[in-house]
Amino acid sequence: MAVGGEQWVLVEMVQALYEAPAYHLFLEGLLVLWIVRLLLSKTYRLHDRSDLTLKEKEELIEEWQPEPLVPPVSPDHPALNYSVVSGPPSHEVVVNGKRCINFASFNFLGLLDNSRVKAAALKSLEKYGVGTCGPRGFYGTFDVHLELEERLAAFMGTEEALLYSYGFATVASAIPAYAKRGDVVFVDAAACFAIQKGLQASRSQVRVFRHNDVAHLEQLLRQQEDEDLKNPRKARVTRRFIVVEGLYVNTGAVCPLPDLVRLKYRYKARIFLEESLSFGVLGEHGRGVTEHFGINIEDIDLISANMENALASVGGFCCGRSFVVDHQRLSGQGYCFSASLPPLLAAAAIEALNVMEDDPGLFQVLRKKCEQMHRALQGTPGLAVVGEPCSPALHLQLARPAAGARRDHVRILQRLVDYCLERGIALTQARYLDKEEKHLPPPSIRVSVSVEQTEAELERAALTLRRAAETLLP
Repeated sequence: MAVGGEQWVLVEMVQALYEAPAYHLFLEGLLVLWIVRLLLSKTYRLHDRSDLTLKEKEELIEEWQPEPLVPPVSPDHPALNYSVVSGPPSHEVVVNGKRCINFASFNFLGLLDNSRVKAAALKSLEKYGVGTCGPRGFYGTFDVHLELEERLAAFMGTEEALLYSYGFATVASAIPAYAKRGDVVFVDAAACFAIQKGLQASRSQVRVFRHNDVAHLEQLLRQQEDEDLKNPRKARVTRRFIVVEGLYVNTGAVCPLPDLVRLKYRYKARIFLEESLSFGVLGEHGRGVTEHFGINIEDIDLISANMENALASVGGFCCGRSFVVDHQRLSGQGYCFSASLPPLLAAAAIEALNVMEDDPGLFQVLRKKCEQMHRALQGTPGLAVVGEPCSPALHLQLARPAAGARRDHVRILQRLVDYCLERGIALTQARYLDKEEKHLPPPSIRVSVSVEQTEAELERAALTLRRAAETLLP
Protein backbone atom coordinates (compact mmCIF):
# COMPACT_ATOMS: atom_id res chain seq x y z
CA MET A 1 0.00 0.00 0.00
CA ALA A 2 2.83 2.37 0.81
CA VAL A 3 4.47 1.80 -2.58
CA GLY A 4 1.21 2.23 -4.36
CA GLY A 5 0.55 5.46 -2.52
CA GLU A 6 3.92 6.95 -3.52
CA GLN A 7 3.31 6.00 -7.15
CA TRP A 8 -0.10 7.65 -7.00
CA VAL A 9 1.40 10.91 -5.66
CA LEU A 10 4.07 10.90 -8.40
CA VAL A 11 1.42 10.40 -11.07
CA GLU A 12 -0.59 13.29 -9.68
CA MET A 13 2.47 15.60 -9.75
CA VAL A 14 3.31 14.71 -13.37
CA GLN A 15 -0.30 15.23 -14.38
CA ALA A 16 -0.34 18.66 -12.62
CA LEU A 17 2.80 19.69 -14.52
CA TYR A 18 1.21 18.77 -17.86
CA GLU A 19 -2.01 20.63 -17.01
CA ALA A 20 -0.37 23.81 -15.60
CA PRO A 21 -0.24 26.90 -17.90
CA ALA A 22 3.08 27.58 -19.57
CA TYR A 23 3.48 31.06 -18.02
CA HIS A 24 2.94 29.54 -14.57
CA LEU A 25 5.75 27.04 -15.09
CA PHE A 26 7.97 29.79 -16.48
CA LEU A 27 7.48 32.00 -13.40
CA GLU A 28 8.08 29.11 -11.04
CA GLY A 29 11.28 28.24 -12.88
CA LEU A 30 12.51 31.82 -12.56
CA LEU A 31 11.70 31.76 -8.85
CA VAL A 32 13.68 28.52 -8.35
CA LEU A 33 16.67 29.94 -10.25
CA TRP A 34 16.55 33.16 -8.13
CA ILE A 35 16.54 31.14 -4.89
CA VAL A 36 19.52 29.08 -6.11
CA ARG A 37 21.39 32.27 -7.00
CA LEU A 38 20.78 33.74 -3.56
CA LEU A 39 22.02 30.57 -1.90
CA LEU A 40 25.22 30.48 -3.97
CA SER A 41 26.00 34.21 -3.91
CA LYS A 42 28.70 35.60 -1.62
CA THR A 43 27.42 36.92 1.69
CA TYR A 44 27.85 40.69 2.20
CA ARG A 45 29.95 41.52 5.18
CA LEU A 46 30.12 44.89 6.87
CA HIS A 47 33.80 44.55 7.64
CA ASP A 48 34.67 44.17 3.95
CA ARG A 49 35.37 47.88 3.45
CA SER A 50 38.35 50.16 3.28
CA ASP A 51 38.82 52.51 6.22
CA LEU A 52 39.97 56.09 5.67
CA THR A 53 43.47 56.92 6.67
CA LEU A 54 44.12 59.50 9.39
CA LYS A 55 45.30 61.98 6.76
CA GLU A 56 42.13 61.52 4.69
CA LYS A 57 39.98 62.08 7.76
CA GLU A 58 41.82 65.30 8.62
CA GLU A 59 41.44 66.57 5.03
CA LEU A 60 37.68 65.92 5.08
CA ILE A 61 37.32 67.69 8.42
CA GLU A 62 39.24 70.73 7.14
CA GLU A 63 37.08 70.92 3.99
CA TRP A 64 33.75 70.67 5.86
CA GLN A 65 31.83 73.93 6.18
CA PRO A 66 28.67 73.94 8.34
CA GLU A 67 25.55 75.53 6.90
CA PRO A 68 24.25 78.54 8.87
CA LEU A 69 21.42 77.84 11.30
CA VAL A 70 19.54 80.88 10.02
CA PRO A 71 19.76 82.84 6.77
CA PRO A 72 21.87 86.00 6.81
CA VAL A 73 20.04 89.13 7.99
CA SER A 74 20.86 92.65 6.89
CA PRO A 75 22.11 94.89 9.75
CA ASP A 76 19.48 97.48 8.82
CA HIS A 77 16.60 95.00 9.19
CA PRO A 78 13.73 96.67 11.09
CA ALA A 79 13.63 93.89 13.68
CA LEU A 80 17.21 94.76 14.68
CA ASN A 81 16.57 98.51 14.76
CA TYR A 82 13.50 98.97 16.91
CA SER A 83 12.22 102.03 18.73
CA VAL A 84 12.13 101.99 22.51
CA VAL A 85 9.03 103.12 24.42
CA SER A 86 9.37 104.60 27.90
CA GLY A 87 6.21 104.53 30.00
CA PRO A 88 2.69 103.43 29.05
CA PRO A 89 1.87 103.53 25.31
CA SER A 90 -1.39 105.40 25.89
CA HIS A 91 -2.61 108.61 24.22
CA GLU A 92 0.82 110.17 24.52
CA VAL A 93 3.87 107.95 24.25
CA VAL A 94 7.60 108.55 24.77
CA VAL A 95 9.51 106.96 21.88
CA ASN A 96 13.30 107.08 21.90
CA GLY A 97 13.08 109.83 24.50
CA LYS A 98 10.68 112.00 22.48
CA ARG A 99 7.07 112.60 23.54
CA CYS A 100 4.58 111.98 20.72
CA ILE A 101 0.89 111.53 19.99
CA ASN A 102 0.31 107.80 19.67
CA PHE A 103 -0.96 106.73 16.24
CA ALA A 104 0.78 103.35 16.36
CA SER A 105 -0.97 101.12 18.95
CA PHE A 106 -4.37 99.41 18.82
CA ASN A 107 -5.66 101.14 21.95
CA PHE A 108 -8.85 102.06 20.08
CA LEU A 109 -11.09 102.78 23.09
CA GLY A 110 -8.39 104.43 25.18
CA LEU A 111 -8.72 101.83 27.95
CA LEU A 112 -5.00 101.20 28.34
CA ASP A 113 -4.62 104.09 30.77
CA ASN A 114 -8.22 104.08 32.06
CA SER A 115 -8.36 104.69 35.81
CA ARG A 116 -11.18 102.18 36.38
CA VAL A 117 -9.35 99.43 34.50
CA LYS A 118 -6.07 100.09 36.32
CA ALA A 119 -7.80 100.10 39.70
CA ALA A 120 -9.46 96.74 38.96
CA ALA A 121 -6.12 95.25 37.90
CA LEU A 122 -4.38 96.56 41.04
CA LYS A 123 -7.08 95.15 43.30
CA SER A 124 -6.78 91.77 41.57
CA LEU A 125 -3.00 91.87 41.89
CA GLU A 126 -3.28 92.30 45.64
CA LYS A 127 -5.71 89.35 45.86
CA TYR A 128 -4.24 86.80 43.41
CA GLY A 129 -0.64 87.82 42.79
CA VAL A 130 1.08 88.20 39.45
CA GLY A 131 0.41 84.99 37.49
CA THR A 132 -1.05 81.48 37.64
CA CYS A 133 1.90 79.19 36.79
CA GLY A 134 -0.40 76.51 35.41
CA PRO A 135 -2.74 75.67 32.50
CA ARG A 136 -6.48 75.80 33.00
CA GLY A 137 -6.77 72.05 33.59
CA PHE A 138 -4.00 71.99 36.23
CA TYR A 139 -4.90 74.47 38.97
CA GLY A 140 -4.77 77.35 36.52
CA THR A 141 -8.50 78.09 36.58
CA PHE A 142 -9.41 80.98 38.87
CA ASP A 143 -12.87 82.28 39.64
CA VAL A 144 -12.06 85.49 37.77
CA HIS A 145 -11.49 83.43 34.57
CA LEU A 146 -14.94 81.89 34.84
CA GLU A 147 -16.47 85.29 35.49
CA LEU A 148 -14.81 86.79 32.42
CA GLU A 149 -15.96 83.88 30.25
CA GLU A 150 -19.54 84.37 31.45
CA ARG A 151 -19.34 88.11 30.79
CA LEU A 152 -17.94 87.65 27.29
CA ALA A 153 -20.60 85.09 26.38
CA ALA A 154 -23.35 87.38 27.66
CA PHE A 155 -21.87 90.40 25.88
CA MET A 156 -21.64 88.57 22.55
CA GLY A 157 -25.00 86.82 22.97
CA THR A 158 -23.61 83.28 22.74
CA GLU A 159 -24.00 80.23 24.97
CA GLU A 160 -20.39 80.01 26.14
CA ALA A 161 -16.96 81.61 25.81
CA LEU A 162 -13.47 80.26 26.33
CA LEU A 163 -10.32 82.19 27.34
CA TYR A 164 -6.84 81.88 25.85
CA SER A 165 -3.82 83.49 27.48
CA TYR A 166 -2.22 84.59 24.19
CA GLY A 167 -4.10 86.45 21.49
CA PHE A 168 -2.18 84.99 18.52
CA ALA A 169 -2.75 81.43 19.75
CA THR A 170 -6.52 81.87 19.94
CA VAL A 171 -7.50 81.40 16.31
CA ALA A 172 -4.27 79.49 15.57
CA SER A 173 -5.44 76.87 18.11
CA ALA A 174 -9.16 77.00 17.37
CA ILE A 175 -8.86 76.15 13.66
CA PRO A 176 -6.93 72.85 14.05
CA ALA A 177 -9.22 71.87 16.94
CA TYR A 178 -11.99 71.36 14.34
CA ALA A 179 -10.49 71.24 10.84
CA LYS A 180 -8.53 68.04 10.26
CA ARG A 181 -6.75 66.22 7.46
CA GLY A 182 -9.19 65.64 4.60
CA ASP A 183 -11.41 68.62 5.44
CA VAL A 184 -11.62 71.58 3.06
CA VAL A 185 -11.08 75.15 4.27
CA PHE A 186 -11.95 78.18 2.12
CA VAL A 187 -9.97 81.19 3.33
CA ASP A 188 -9.64 84.79 2.22
CA ALA A 189 -6.33 85.68 0.58
CA ALA A 190 -5.82 88.59 3.01
CA ALA A 191 -6.17 86.43 6.14
CA CYS A 192 -3.83 87.35 8.98
CA PHE A 193 -0.76 85.34 9.96
CA ALA A 194 -2.47 83.71 12.96
CA ILE A 195 -5.10 82.20 10.65
CA GLN A 196 -2.38 80.99 8.30
CA LYS A 197 -0.61 79.19 11.15
CA GLY A 198 -3.88 77.62 12.27
CA LEU A 199 -4.54 76.30 8.76
CA GLN A 200 -1.02 74.94 8.54
CA ALA A 201 -1.47 73.07 11.81
CA SER A 202 -4.83 71.65 10.69
CA ARG A 203 -3.28 69.93 7.62
CA SER A 204 -6.56 70.45 5.79
CA GLN A 205 -7.01 71.17 2.10
CA VAL A 206 -6.85 74.97 1.80
CA ARG A 207 -8.65 76.78 -1.03
CA VAL A 208 -7.83 80.50 -1.18
CA PHE A 209 -10.32 82.95 -2.67
CA ARG A 210 -9.57 86.50 -3.71
CA HIS A 211 -9.91 89.14 -1.00
CA ASN A 212 -13.60 89.81 -0.27
CA ASP A 213 -14.52 88.29 -3.66
CA VAL A 214 -17.79 86.45 -2.97
CA ALA A 215 -18.15 85.35 -6.60
CA HIS A 216 -14.75 83.63 -6.50
CA LEU A 217 -15.63 81.95 -3.21
CA GLU A 218 -18.89 80.64 -4.66
CA GLN A 219 -17.01 79.33 -7.68
CA LEU A 220 -14.67 77.34 -5.40
CA LEU A 221 -17.60 76.05 -3.36
CA ARG A 222 -19.38 74.94 -6.53
CA GLN A 223 -16.25 73.12 -7.69
CA GLN A 224 -16.09 71.34 -4.34
CA GLU A 225 -19.76 70.42 -4.66
CA ASP A 226 -19.07 68.86 -8.06
CA GLU A 227 -16.18 66.85 -6.60
CA ASP A 228 -18.43 65.66 -3.78
CA LEU A 229 -21.03 64.41 -6.28
CA LYS A 230 -18.36 62.28 -7.98
CA ASN A 231 -17.35 60.68 -4.69
CA PRO A 232 -20.35 60.77 -2.29
CA ARG A 233 -18.75 58.30 0.10
CA LYS A 234 -15.82 60.64 0.69
CA ALA A 235 -18.10 63.68 0.78
CA ARG A 236 -20.00 62.29 3.77
CA VAL A 237 -16.87 62.58 5.95
CA THR A 238 -15.49 65.80 4.43
CA ARG A 239 -16.30 68.99 6.29
CA ARG A 240 -16.21 72.44 4.70
CA PHE A 241 -15.15 75.61 6.54
CA ILE A 242 -15.14 79.27 5.54
CA VAL A 243 -12.54 81.26 7.50
CA VAL A 244 -12.61 85.07 7.34
CA GLU A 245 -11.83 88.15 9.43
CA GLY A 246 -14.53 90.57 10.47
CA LEU A 247 -12.26 93.55 9.85
CA TYR A 248 -9.04 92.63 8.07
CA VAL A 249 -5.94 93.80 9.86
CA ASN A 250 -3.91 93.76 6.61
CA THR A 251 -6.37 95.78 4.52
CA GLY A 252 -8.79 97.57 6.84
CA ALA A 253 -11.71 96.08 4.88
CA VAL A 254 -14.93 94.67 6.37
CA CYS A 255 -15.89 91.16 5.27
CA PRO A 256 -19.19 90.78 3.31
CA LEU A 257 -20.78 88.73 6.08
CA PRO A 258 -24.39 88.64 4.76
CA ASP A 259 -23.18 87.07 1.50
CA LEU A 260 -20.98 84.61 3.39
CA VAL A 261 -23.91 83.46 5.53
CA ARG A 262 -25.96 82.91 2.36
CA LEU A 263 -23.17 80.75 0.91
CA LYS A 264 -22.85 78.87 4.17
CA TYR A 265 -26.39 77.54 3.99
CA ARG A 266 -26.33 77.07 0.23
CA TYR A 267 -23.21 74.87 0.28
CA LYS A 268 -23.46 73.44 3.82
CA ALA A 269 -20.25 74.97 5.19
CA ARG A 270 -19.27 76.30 8.60
CA ILE A 271 -18.14 79.89 9.21
CA PHE A 272 -15.21 80.73 11.47
CA LEU A 273 -15.06 84.48 12.12
CA GLU A 274 -11.88 86.12 13.41
CA GLU A 275 -12.81 89.44 15.06
CA SER A 276 -9.63 90.65 16.72
CA LEU A 277 -9.83 94.02 14.97
CA SER A 278 -13.62 94.37 14.76
CA PHE A 279 -14.46 93.39 18.37
CA GLY A 280 -14.96 96.56 20.43
CA VAL A 281 -14.98 98.63 17.23
CA LEU A 282 -17.87 97.76 14.89
CA GLY A 283 -21.52 97.73 15.84
CA GLU A 284 -23.62 100.02 18.00
CA HIS A 285 -22.35 98.34 21.17
CA GLY A 286 -18.97 97.12 19.88
CA ARG A 287 -20.03 93.49 19.41
CA GLY A 288 -18.31 93.29 16.06
CA VAL A 289 -19.23 92.60 12.48
CA THR A 290 -22.35 90.55 13.31
CA GLU A 291 -23.88 93.57 15.04
CA HIS A 292 -22.56 95.83 12.28
CA PHE A 293 -24.61 93.92 9.66
CA GLY A 294 -27.43 92.82 11.95
CA ILE A 295 -26.58 89.13 11.48
CA ASN A 296 -27.93 86.58 13.96
CA ILE A 297 -25.01 85.40 16.07
CA GLU A 298 -26.29 81.82 15.77
CA ASP A 299 -25.54 81.89 12.04
CA ILE A 300 -21.82 81.93 12.89
CA ASP A 301 -20.31 78.65 14.04
CA LEU A 302 -17.32 80.10 15.91
CA ILE A 303 -16.12 83.60 16.75
CA SER A 304 -12.61 84.30 17.96
CA ALA A 305 -10.99 87.56 19.00
CA ASN A 306 -8.07 88.76 21.04
CA MET A 307 -8.37 91.12 23.99
CA GLU A 308 -5.14 92.92 23.15
CA ASN A 309 -6.73 95.66 21.05
CA ALA A 310 -9.96 97.31 22.17
CA LEU A 311 -9.96 95.73 25.66
CA ALA A 312 -6.36 96.81 26.28
CA SER A 313 -5.59 93.52 28.04
CA VAL A 314 -3.85 90.30 26.96
CA GLY A 315 -5.10 86.99 25.61
CA GLY A 316 -8.11 86.10 23.53
CA PHE A 317 -11.42 84.27 23.54
CA CYS A 318 -13.64 82.05 21.42
CA CYS A 319 -17.42 82.02 21.74
CA GLY A 320 -20.31 80.09 20.27
CA ARG A 321 -22.55 77.16 21.13
CA SER A 322 -21.70 75.16 24.24
CA PHE A 323 -20.76 71.94 22.45
CA VAL A 324 -18.47 73.87 20.08
CA VAL A 325 -16.68 75.75 22.86
CA ASP A 326 -16.40 72.70 25.14
CA HIS A 327 -14.54 70.82 22.41
CA GLN A 328 -11.66 73.31 22.69
CA ARG A 329 -11.20 72.55 26.37
CA LEU A 330 -9.75 69.20 25.27
CA SER A 331 -8.49 70.00 21.77
CA GLY A 332 -7.35 73.64 21.78
CA GLN A 333 -3.60 73.37 22.19
CA GLY A 334 -3.16 76.98 23.27
CA TYR A 335 -5.80 76.39 25.94
CA CYS A 336 -4.60 72.99 27.18
CA PHE A 337 -0.86 73.58 27.33
CA SER A 338 -0.37 77.30 28.07
CA ALA A 339 -0.41 78.87 31.51
CA SER A 340 -3.74 80.56 32.03
CA LEU A 341 -4.32 84.29 31.78
CA PRO A 342 -2.94 86.21 34.80
CA PRO A 343 -5.91 87.07 37.05
CA LEU A 344 -5.06 90.77 37.08
CA LEU A 345 -5.44 90.88 33.27
CA ALA A 346 -8.73 88.97 33.45
CA ALA A 347 -9.98 91.50 36.02
CA ALA A 348 -8.83 94.35 33.77
CA ALA A 349 -10.75 92.84 30.84
CA ILE A 350 -13.91 92.54 32.96
CA GLU A 351 -13.70 96.19 33.93
CA ALA A 352 -13.05 97.14 30.30
CA LEU A 353 -16.29 95.34 29.39
CA ASN A 354 -18.02 97.33 32.12
CA VAL A 355 -16.75 100.57 30.57
CA MET A 356 -17.96 99.47 27.12
CA GLU A 357 -21.43 98.65 28.45
CA ASP A 358 -21.67 101.80 30.59
CA ASP A 359 -20.63 104.13 27.77
CA PRO A 360 -21.79 102.81 24.36
CA GLY A 361 -21.24 106.29 22.97
CA LEU A 362 -17.54 105.39 22.74
CA PHE A 363 -18.19 103.49 19.52
CA GLN A 364 -19.92 106.41 17.84
CA VAL A 365 -17.05 108.69 18.83
CA LEU A 366 -14.51 106.22 17.47
CA ARG A 367 -16.40 105.83 14.21
CA LYS A 368 -16.54 109.61 13.64
CA LYS A 369 -12.82 109.96 14.27
CA CYS A 370 -12.05 107.07 11.93
CA GLU A 371 -14.07 108.76 9.21
CA GLN A 372 -12.35 112.09 9.89
CA MET A 373 -8.89 110.54 9.62
CA HIS A 374 -9.86 108.67 6.46
CA ARG A 375 -10.97 111.95 4.83
CA ALA A 376 -7.93 113.89 6.05
CA LEU A 377 -5.48 111.39 4.55
CA GLN A 378 -7.09 111.45 1.10
CA GLY A 379 -4.94 113.16 -1.49
CA THR A 380 -1.65 112.72 0.34
CA PRO A 381 0.87 112.99 -2.52
CA GLY A 382 2.49 109.70 -3.46
CA LEU A 383 0.48 107.66 -0.96
CA ALA A 384 -2.70 105.60 -1.31
CA VAL A 385 -5.11 105.14 1.61
CA VAL A 386 -6.09 101.48 2.10
CA GLY A 387 -9.00 100.69 4.41
CA GLU A 388 -12.66 101.56 4.87
CA PRO A 389 -13.76 104.73 6.69
CA CYS A 390 -15.03 102.69 9.65
CA SER A 391 -11.66 101.01 10.23
CA PRO A 392 -9.51 102.36 13.10
CA ALA A 393 -6.39 100.89 11.44
CA LEU A 394 -5.61 102.40 8.02
CA HIS A 395 -2.70 101.64 5.70
CA LEU A 396 -0.73 104.11 3.61
CA GLN A 397 0.96 102.45 0.65
CA LEU A 398 3.12 103.93 -2.09
CA ALA A 399 0.72 104.96 -4.82
CA ARG A 400 3.32 104.39 -7.56
CA PRO A 401 6.00 102.07 -6.18
CA ALA A 402 9.32 102.75 -7.85
CA ALA A 403 11.14 99.89 -9.51
CA GLY A 404 13.29 98.09 -6.97
CA ALA A 405 13.33 95.56 -4.21
CA ARG A 406 10.77 95.44 -1.42
CA ARG A 407 13.39 96.56 1.10
CA ASP A 408 13.82 99.79 -0.89
CA HIS A 409 10.11 100.53 -0.52
CA VAL A 410 10.31 99.73 3.19
CA ARG A 411 13.23 102.13 3.53
CA ILE A 412 11.31 104.91 1.79
CA LEU A 413 8.30 104.48 4.10
CA GLN A 414 10.56 104.35 7.15
CA ARG A 415 11.92 107.79 6.27
CA LEU A 416 8.34 109.08 6.37
CA VAL A 417 7.81 107.44 9.78
CA ASP A 418 11.03 108.97 11.12
CA TYR A 419 10.05 112.40 9.77
CA CYS A 420 6.73 112.26 11.62
CA LEU A 421 8.35 110.95 14.80
CA GLU A 422 10.69 113.93 14.93
CA ARG A 423 7.62 116.16 14.78
CA GLY A 424 5.72 114.45 17.57
CA ILE A 425 3.60 111.91 15.63
CA ALA A 426 4.29 108.26 16.44
CA LEU A 427 3.57 105.93 13.53
CA THR A 428 4.78 102.49 12.55
CA GLN A 429 5.11 100.33 9.50
CA ALA A 430 3.04 97.16 9.28
CA ARG A 431 5.45 94.28 9.91
CA TYR A 432 5.34 90.85 8.31
CA LEU A 433 7.44 87.68 8.24
CA ASP A 434 8.30 88.03 4.58
CA LYS A 435 9.26 84.41 3.92
CA GLU A 436 6.40 82.94 5.95
CA GLU A 437 3.42 84.91 4.62
CA LYS A 438 1.35 83.06 2.02
CA HIS A 439 0.29 86.31 0.35
CA LEU A 440 2.68 89.04 1.42
CA PRO A 441 0.93 92.45 1.57
CA PRO A 442 2.68 95.49 0.10
CA PRO A 443 4.75 97.61 2.53
CA SER A 444 2.65 100.21 4.31
CA ILE A 445 2.53 102.74 7.13
CA ARG A 446 -0.19 101.84 9.61
CA VAL A 447 -2.22 104.68 11.12
CA SER A 448 -4.25 103.75 14.22
CA VAL A 449 -7.10 105.92 15.49
CA SER A 450 -8.41 106.03 19.07
CA VAL A 451 -11.15 107.89 20.93
CA GLU A 452 -8.51 109.82 22.89
CA GLN A 453 -7.15 111.65 19.87
CA THR A 454 -8.69 115.09 19.42
CA GLU A 455 -9.88 116.47 16.10
CA ALA A 456 -6.94 118.87 16.11
CA GLU A 457 -4.47 116.00 16.64
CA LEU A 458 -6.00 114.02 13.81
CA GLU A 459 -5.63 116.98 11.47
CA ARG A 460 -2.08 117.57 12.71
CA ALA A 461 -1.11 113.96 12.00
CA ALA A 462 -2.59 114.09 8.49
CA LEU A 463 -0.84 117.41 7.78
CA THR A 464 2.49 116.05 9.06
CA LEU A 465 2.16 113.03 6.78
CA ARG A 466 1.34 115.25 3.84
CA ARG A 467 4.42 117.39 4.44
CA ALA A 468 6.58 114.31 4.86
CA ALA A 469 5.36 112.94 1.54
CA GLU A 470 5.90 116.26 -0.23
CA THR A 471 9.42 116.51 1.19
CA LEU A 472 10.68 112.93 0.89
CA LEU A 473 8.79 111.24 -1.93
CA PRO A 474 9.98 111.78 -5.50
